[in-house]
Parts: sequence; structure tokens; C-alpha cells
Amino acid sequence: MATIVQCLSSCATLESQFKVLSLKGISCSSSSSSFSNRRGASATLCSSLSFSQSVSQCVAFSSGNLWVQKPTRQLIVCEAAAPTKKADSAAKRARQAEKRRVYNKSKKSEARTRMKKVLEALEGLKKKTDAQPDEIVTVEKLIGEAYSAIDKAVKVKALHKNTGARRKSRLARRKKAVEIHHGWYVPDAVASEAVTMAA
Repeated sequence: MATIVQCLSSCATLESQFKVLSLKGISCSSSSSSFSNRRGASATLCSSLSFSQSVSQCVAFSSGNLWVQKPTRQLIVCEAAAPTKKADSAAKRARQAEKRRVYNKSKKSEARTRMKKVLEALEGLKKKTDAQPDEIVTVEKLIGEAYSAIDKAVKVKALHKNTGARRKSRLARRKKAVEIHHGWYVPDAVASEAVTMAA
């Protein structure tokens, strides 16, 4: 293989010696395309060559062939201020969903807090041995507040209507159990059995 001479920076020094080069008996062919592709740059096999002052080129001599390798193009990246555009619809939906989640969470939390107060009051009233029937009035006020909180949560669809009904029913059953425990309320079945026993 012949000696290969590469000019990496500039071929201006060779301009005076190689104004016009002619290769006799060698025509442009596609056989050197694999070589140029292997080198990773656009290269051409030519029969004549003229140098230009404005372009620096790399020249390589190999076994009678002349390749002119053009320099790679430099990329210039420009940053421009993007025009202001409306918010993406997905981002807006995410913001709306977050607002609804926080609102619904507050409504459900209020309903649970009111229920917890009622259940604690009923538990304390059930444990009292000398409880009076008038004390159930304060518990009924708490039950009314809990019912109101549950209904508001159902109205804004923070709770399902069946869930709200189930929770209100739970409070009513607990209240009735306390009244039965102290003897302030007599269920209908027990009253009918008492009537039959008395007869």
C-alpha cells in the first residue's frame, strides 16, 4: 500500500504546488464509496482537482487514487424564546382533579369526625350507671350535626348515597342500643311479648 498523506488543518500550503491535478487513466467510479463511507465523511473520487482558497480540504494519496475529503459541517444551535401558549389540557385536568380531591377529602373527614364524636358520646353514656333520659338530648344534637355533615358529603358526591345512608343507620342503631340498655326504649317485639305474657 502506498504512503498516505493527510492534511488535517489546511491545504493552503499545497495550493501553489497543486493548482490543477489531473489523473490520467482514472475515472470517477463508485468503487471507492465503501472507503468513503468507512471514513465517515463525504468523499469523491475525481480525475481533476482545483483548490480553493476559502475551503480547507484534506487530501490523501493511495495507490494512484486521489480522495478529497470535505470538512464536516459545523452546527450552530440558536435558542429563541418560545411564544406563550395556553396550558395543556392534561395539566389543567390534573389541577382540577387535585382541587376536587382536596375538597372531597375535607367533606369526608368532617363526616367521619362528627360520627366519631357521636360514637364516643354514646359509649360514655352507655357506661354510666346513673344516666338520665335527658342526657340523650345532647347526643341527639351531635347526631343531627353528623347527619348534616354526611348529607353535605353526599350532595357534593364526596360520598355515595348508599354509604351516607349506611353511616346514618349505624348511628341510629347505636343510639337505640344505648336507649334499650338503660331501659328508655322498649322495642315493639319485646312490648308485644310483654302484652301476651300479661294476658
